[in-house]
Amino acid sequence: MSATNTVFIGKKPVMNYVLACLTLYQNGANEVTIKARGRSISTAVDTAEILRKRFSTDVQVKEIRIDTEQVKDSETGATSNVSSIEILLKK
Repeated sequence: MSATNTVFIGKKPVMNYVLACLTLYQNGANEVTIKARGRSISTAVDTAEILRKRFSTDVQVKEIRIDTEQVKDSETGATSNVSSIEILLKK
């Protein structure tokens, strides 16, 4: 699994990420990883579900990894916990 088959979720609309995943599958990828942190986690889940149910019904969730990362604020120096998720989709 290469890093090029990874879609990082940010603040764009959900369909942008769905199209990114579809493009990876069209280019021959068998597995795509969707990664998100913090408030973007719900967008990552939406992306996976829209992809599975509407566009590519042969895509299955192979693995879901959840984690908490400690992020240090560059201004205040305080650390905070940020949740993260990785959804591995397999065709």
